[in-house]
Amino acid sequence: MSKTEEIDGRRKQIQEQEQNLRVRMSKIKHKVAVISGKGGVGKSTVTVNLAMAFAMHGHANHLGVLDADIHGPSVPKMLGLTGQRLPVGPAGVFPALGPLGIKVVSIDFLLPDENAPVIWRGPLKMTAIRQFLSDIVWGEMDLLLIDLPPGTGDEPLSVAQLLPEMDGVVIVTIPSEVSQSVVKKAVTFARRLGMPIIGVIENMSGFVCPNCGAKVDIFQSGGGKKISEELGIPFLGSIPIDPKICEDADKGMSFIVEHADSPATKAFMEIVGKIEHFLEHKEQSGGN
Repeated sequence: MSKTEEIDGRRKQIQEQEQNLRVRMSKIKHKVAVISGKGGVGKSTVTVNLAMAFAMHGHANHLGVLDADIHGPSVPKMLGLTGQRLPVGPAGVFPALGPLGIKVVSIDFLLPDENAPVIWRGPLKMTAIRQFLSDIVWGEMDLLLIDLPPGTGDEPLSVAQLLPEMDGVVIVTIPSEVSQSVVKKAVTFARRLGMPIIGVIENMSGFVCPNCGAKVDIFQSGGGKKISEELGIPFLGSIPIDPKICEDADKGMSFIVEHADSPATKAFMEIVGKIEHFLEHKEQSGGN
């Protein structure tokens, strides 16, 4: 095979994948990305708990999560899916099924073991994400949540380019000044790529004592709301620190299911209500 034939073959393969992608994604009502300007803000934890909250809001069995963090996939562990593989059938490759029927796709399902690193450059990562969107049989769903790695690099850019119809992005931050300053980069990134900003979530917003109910602002407070007002974007809510969130994530258990009456669970539920309102309004206004 000549070099020209090889290039033509590769171009044809990409075109076919993009056609498949459009067909697959047309069956998913809404697509929302969860992003952060920097790491360490609990973005994947927020994504997983938002997914559980959406499922409990009436979207069970109609919800998917794409773990688009190629180098640090963590969604499978948090949903108790460690060690699983993507099911294969006559129709193709299917997502793994998590609690409440949540469909999950992650590079983690394709690695030989949980300690295997993914040592890839940008083009390979974009190819993988394109295949996750085009080759996986997602089926009909109400919502696809896309958990993106921190920053504004290859993976967020790939998703933005592959899904120009993205309904919007949710930005996760914590109440530190450093995190707030980096949020501006995430906002600028979303605006330049034409992705609507659904709003900001302030994670780790104070610690609520389980005994007396008193709140202690370990990392200050109000930073998320302040940056939202400064940038003119909605503030979705604050999620207090609860050690059980991390404990349950490490065990692959659902914090929201296990601790339905906690302040953090109530915060997640309220945030989901606001995101649903945004999506409904966007749909009623014709996507504008």
